[in-house]
Amino acid sequence: MKKLDKDAYGKGLQAYQNGLRNARFTVFSDLAETEKWDVATFFRSFEQMPEIEKIALNGCQGRVLDAGAGAGSHALALQGRGCDVVAIDISEGAVDVMQRRGVKDARLQDFFSLSGEKFDTLLFLMNGVGIVQSLDNFVHFFQQARALLNAGGRLILDSSDILYMYEQEDGSALINLNGNYYGEMCYRIDFGAWKGVDFGWIYIDFATLSALAKQNGFSCEKIFEDNHYHYLAELIAE
Repeated sequence: MKKLDKDAYGKGLQAYQNGLRNARFTVFSDLAETEKWDVATFFRSFEQMPEIEKIALNGCQGRVLDAGAGAGSHALALQGRGCDVVAIDISEGAVDVMQRRGVKDARLQDFFSLSGEKFDTLLFLMNGVGIVQSLDNFVHFFQQARALLNAGGRLILDSSDILYMYEQEDGSALINLNGNYYGEMCYRIDFGAWKGVDFGWIYIDFATLSALAKQNGFSCEKIFEDNHYHYLAELIAE
């Protein structure tokens, strides 16, 4: 039987950092089949990153907050360019790995409780905006973003429209219009002998994100989209 550990994700990152190069996460969700994720994905160099992440990093300006920074690959890429980067994560293991990899300012910190600092760019990559968990929480998210941003600052984030996961053979989408937003889901990440805990997550389509941004005083522009519903957006407080 696996041992319950709220930071099974961090244990996986630490295992890879310690030399276990074939380390893999087992990922469960209430919408998709169980998946295996290579932990190496979180340790990519800038050259190894997909185009969407490269574009996002190239758009970062000034002082940057890398939220949900994981193993710190994005923070290290920005740091290597001379950027002032604060990298935060709620995983103790992730923060340990970031510090060991050379991230200068890596903190165990929840985005929603961060205060007293200002940034020019808030960065949420690898669908980091999923931490919002539900459409209702976006009001709080935008309030927090505004509190942390300098005048003229920006949010850079990626997400996906997962409506395709509900498609039927005839091309229609079977969703419950009276239920929760179709992009809201529940995840669990296990690693080795450690069983993670369930957590809420959200994938948000661009039209919905844009509408919520406008309602909360942010402009929203799609700056990249791949061929599988994955997009990159830049949001600026108006």
